[in-house]
Amino acid sequence: MQRRIRRRYAAERRFRLVGLGAVLLSAAFLAFLLINMLAKGLGGFTQTEIKLQIDFPNSALMLDPAALKGDQAADALAGADIEGTVAAAARAQYGDDGPRLFSDSAWLRVRGRILDDPAMIGGTTTFWLPAESMIDMAAKGDANAEAERKYSALEQKDAVRTGFNSGFLTASDATDPAAVGIWGAFKGSLLTMLVTIALAFPIGVLSAVYLEEYATRNRWTDLIEVSINNLAAVPSIIFGLLGLAVFLNFMHLPRSAPLVGGITLALMTMPVIVIAGRNAIKSVPPSIRDAALGVGASRVQVVFHHVLPLALPGILTGTIIGMARALGETAPLLMIGMRAFVATPPGGITDPASVLPVQIFLWSDEVSRGFVEKTSAAIIVLLVFLLAMNGLAIYLRNKFERSW
Repeated sequence: MQRRIRRRYAAERRFRLVGLGAVLLSAAFLAFLLINMLAKGLGGFTQTEIKLQIDFPNSALMLDPAALKGDQAADALAGADIEGTVAAAARAQYGDDGPRLFSDSAWLRVRGRILDDPAMIGGTTTFWLPAESMIDMAAKGDANAEAERKYSALEQKDAVRTGFNSGFLTASDATDPAAVGIWGAFKGSLLTMLVTIALAFPIGVLSAVYLEEYATRNRWTDLIEVSINNLAAVPSIIFGLLGLAVFLNFMHLPRSAPLVGGITLALMTMPVIVIAGRNAIKSVPPSIRDAALGVGASRVQVVFHHVLPLALPGILTGTIIGMARALGETAPLLMIGMRAFVATPPGGITDPASVLPVQIFLWSDEVSRGFVEKTSAAIIVLLVFLLAMNGLAIYLRNKFERSW
């Protein structure tokens, strides 16, 4: 008997050690993922800039400051060779390779500065313009010898600096890694999630209320319950095929729009909300219903005044977890065409847009090495978004939670 007791105690200790080892291994994998992502992605939030002086009176740029003060300023700049002016100034200041030191979109910053202050074209102005991708990577210690040599020469002239890249948070997609940003995809994700929750939450909650409080138990309700459980386990790409066939090919809704993406993700999220809602409603004690009926409340008043408010924490938690899953989906959105190159943020739910997961997928497939850190930086933004949604779920659960 003593030997059996010792063996049981030894087995329990081994089980505890195995469980602790599994937790530590999971934490180690998570820490490795986060550290690796931060190491690669934090550089995406910084940008290397090179100093450039432009002598506008002696340049080939023929502009009248008076023409830049009215509504026709953009048209006047459209006909001006600003790109050529920037290239000529770079060649004069840094030699024949000077224009290649700057990114392809550097002249757009000069154009924006001229629009903001047309008086600058009357003299010499100093600009800090984004460097090309390899110079930027050399500033961050990840480039070839040639780029390192160019960066060292610029550093000796005190003509280079590295600072926070605010454009990454305010710009949209671009072909130049120095000019890309996540705002367009982030706004597309917000609009898509708004459409998703506007459709999935009320329909899912009302379906859960009906199935749990009103539906009679028969073969039809059993079939519906089995179907809902099966839909929750269907691969997401199947919903993408459904959206492609129904919303685009049959209903002819706008392709690559948050409206179609939101409806598709709502179909995918709705079964999760129904299951979470039914479990939350079922957890409300029957005594709540009996007490409300005992004081003369109707069936509808019992459900909406007593049962549903008490079940709200569980419903909201399941809803936000389902929304977090929908936010990270890529396959169904690729099927409905939300992988287009969209250079401007969407103005509404019917405008062409991209979303963060698809934007990350597209950047990861780019050839330029400058997109590597931008991809990791976009992943960090997506993780922060997901953590914020999960934090909101925890807050709502604690705020509305009741104990009996």
